[in-house]
Amino acid sequence: MVVDSVEVVRLSVVIPVYRSAGILPKLVVQLRDAIAIEGLSNGFELLLINDASPDDSWRVIEELSREFPFVRGFNLRKNAGQHNAIMAGLNNVQGNVIVIMDDDLQHPPGSIGDLVRGILAGHDVCYTRYRNRQHAMWKQWGSQFNDYVATLLLDKPKGLYLSSYKALRREVVDEVIKYDGPYAYVDGLILNVTQSITAIDIEHQARDEGESNYNLRRLISLWLKMATSFSILPLRLATYLGFALSALSLVMLAFVVVAKFLHPEYPPGWTSLITVILFIGGIQTLCIGMVGEYLGRTYLKLNCKQQFIIGGRTGGGEL
Repeated sequence: MVVDSVEVVRLSVVIPVYRSAGILPKLVVQLRDAIAIEGLSNGFELLLINDASPDDSWRVIEELSREFPFVRGFNLRKNAGQHNAIMAGLNNVQGNVIVIMDDDLQHPPGSIGDLVRGILAGHDVCYTRYRNRQHAMWKQWGSQFNDYVATLLLDKPKGLYLSSYKALRREVVDEVIKYDGPYAYVDGLILNVTQSITAIDIEHQARDEGESNYNLRRLISLWLKMATSFSILPLRLATYLGFALSALSLVMLAFVVVAKFLHPEYPPGWTSLITVILFIGGIQTLCIGMVGEYLGRTYLKLNCKQQFIIGGRTGGGEL
């Protein structure tokens, strides 16, 4: 179905690239064909953000920019992470509708028209829902946990899946890129900007080649970004936990005193004492670590740690 609207659509597609040299040519061709079917070829740009990929991704991007005039490439000097690489793209888009997608062809290019129509219907953001997810089971469990945490910390609407395949109105992008901290979480920034959000269903395709670059460590890092960049709930929980432990210690004190008076022959409780000390010590260490996480991120921002550093560009032109 061709996009039909009185509003002139200038489309920008932002794709962070990492270890995808073999996939990029096929991805660009499929995108070109999908955009042509939607009748958007005259106002279309594709921004490929090479996140310091160790393979030949940047060389391939340079070749593609020479072959396809709509391809613009940006080469980051050091690996910044998926969300910071996306921010690099958002800071350089020219379109009034911006689509963000992955580089592994699991996001079908043919769904871009439906995403654009979601924006043209009056929404600020259009997410995607996967009908048949091709991710490993552990990653699906991680996504479910991520969904729960986002609902708790970011006031995310229930039932909304924060997919990495989405479309944004330009006005939303202009607000999102005002964030200049070193630990960007794009979905958190979006939820801070607008509540006008819709979603469409798509088929999740199998990865064309290779393996996902996301692992457990990166997922945990993502959760920490979400928790410490957009909410003080962890600190508040630490406060509540401190009050709870204080109340528990008073109860235990009363219990020990009463037990000593009623049963003077009881031996000293070495085991229970050590258990309590280790428990309280562990909670204190956890809380101190949480405070340190906040302070560390504040310190890095005050020292102007950059989200990304662009080392090279290729292609380009006005939409």
